[in-house]
Amino acid sequence: MMLVEVKLHDIGEGMTEGEVLTYFVKKGDRVKSDQPLVEVQTDKMTAELPSPISGIVRDILIEEGTNVTVGTTLLIIDTEEIHSDSSHRPEKPLPKKRIIAAPHTRRIARELGVDIEQVVGSGPIGRVTDEDIYKFVSKAENPAPPLVEEIEEAPKQMKISPINPVEIPFKGRRKQIAAKMTKSLYTIPHVTHFEEVDVTNLLSLKNELKDDGTNISVAAFFIKAIYLALKDYPIFNSILDEEKEIIQLKQEYNIGVAVDTKEGLIVPVIHHVEQKSLKTIHQEMKEYIQKAQDNKLTREDITGGTFTISNVGPLGGIGATPIINYPESALVAFHKTKKRPAVINDEIVIRSIMNISMSFDHRVADGATAVAFTNRLVSLLENPSKMLLELK
Repeated sequence: MMLVEVKLHDIGEGMTEGEVLTYFVKKGDRVKSDQPLVEVQTDKMTAELPSPISGIVRDILIEEGTNVTVGTTLLIIDTEEIHSDSSHRPEKPLPKKRIIAAPHTRRIARELGVDIEQVVGSGPIGRVTDEDIYKFVSKAENPAPPLVEEIEEAPKQMKISPINPVEIPFKGRRKQIAAKMTKSLYTIPHVTHFEEVDVTNLLSLKNELKDDGTNISVAAFFIKAIYLALKDYPIFNSILDEEKEIIQLKQEYNIGVAVDTKEGLIVPVIHHVEQKSLKTIHQEMKEYIQKAQDNKLTREDITGGTFTISNVGPLGGIGATPIINYPESALVAFHKTKKRPAVINDEIVIRSIMNISMSFDHRVADGATAVAFTNRLVSLLENPSKMLLELK
C-alpha cells in the first residue's frame, strides 16, 4: 500500500495559513490526477487544490471550516488500492463528472443548496456561471400562487419574544484579512504622516486628455507619481528581513491597488510600473478591479507587490491611519478631494485639495525621510506635466 499525503501548500506569496472551505470528494472516492479535491480560502484568494496523483481517498483528516497552517495534511490518497481492488469489482465505476466553475460560483451553489453537477453551463467549454446557478434555482422553485382559502386569519394577539441578534460568520477572506492585519500591526511599528495636495492642475490635465480622446483615471496618475517618488526614495520600496538582518531594496516597482469587494479587501498588483505608460497603467488597473469584483484574480495577479496604495477618495473621508500590507514597508492612502479657498500669490482662490496619509515602517525609515518622500509625491501630483516627461 502506498499512501500519499495531500497537504496545504503555499498558493500565494507570504501565505502561512488558510481555511478549508469544502471538499469535492469523500472517503472512498476514486480520484484522478489534477482532479480538484478541496477548496481553501487565504487572505488573498480562494483556490482549489488538485490531486497530485490518481487513487482512492483513504481518509479526510481536517474538517471543513477549519483554519490550518501551510504544511498540514488535509487528506490521504491510496495509490495502490485502485489497482488491487479492481479485480474484486463487478464493474468499473463511472468517473465523477468534471464541472468547470469558478470557486465563487461553487460557493453560490453550495449556499443555495444546488448540486452543481445538475447545472448545464452556458459559458465557454461548458463553464457554469453564477447566472446558470440562479436560473437553475428559479426553475426548480417555480412557486405557485397561494390559494385564497389557504390564507389563515392573523391572530388577534401576537406573542412578543426577544429578537435574536443577526450573526455573520467570521470566516473565509474576512477572517484571513483579520489575521494578516493583526500580524502587520503587531509586527511593524507603524507611523502615519499626513499631507494635503492641490490637485487642481492634475484634474485639469485629466480633463484635457479626455477631451482629446485619452481617458486616464486619476488613480493611474497616483501610481505613476508613487513610482517616480520611490525612485528617489527607494527605502520605501523595500522589505525588511529580520532573520537575515537585511533590508531588501526591490529593483522592480510592483504597485498594489487595494480593491473593496463583496468578499472583502483584496490587493491586485500592477507589475513593473517602471516599464509602463500612464495609459497602460490605467488599462491594467481597470482590468484588475473588474477581475477582483468578479473574484477571478489569479495567484500571479496578487503576488509580488512592493508598495500599496489605497484610493478611498471616491468613498469619502478626509484621513486615516492605514495598515501596511505586510511585508511591505509603506502604504499611501488618497482621500476625498474637496474645493477649498487657498492663498496663492497673496490672493484667495478656489482650489481642489486632497488629503493623503502615508503609513511607514519606522524600523526601516525615519520621519524626516517619510516627509521628504511625500514632499516629492506632492510636487509630482501638483505639477503633473513632470510625469508626462517620463517616456515609460
